Amino acid sequence: MPVFNSTAIRRAEYDSSTGVLQLWFTESGGPYNYYGVPPQVFDGLCRASSKGGYFNSHIRDRYSVAR
Repeated sequence: MPVFNSTAIRRAEYDSSTGVLQLWFTESGGPYNYYGVPPQVFDGLCRASSKGGYFNSHIRDRYSVAR
């Protein structure tokens, strides 16, 4: 479970067998579950220097989400 030093995203969990990415945001909490996320997107989030920027470019509005 990666914990990030980010002003946008506090923590992430990923289940590669289901493609579910869970995110906890610094402001709104969580978890928020994003469905159908490929492993390379999760890896990109973990490697990104700006977690919020990566989220906005590669995750937000691209995958179905539920809280």
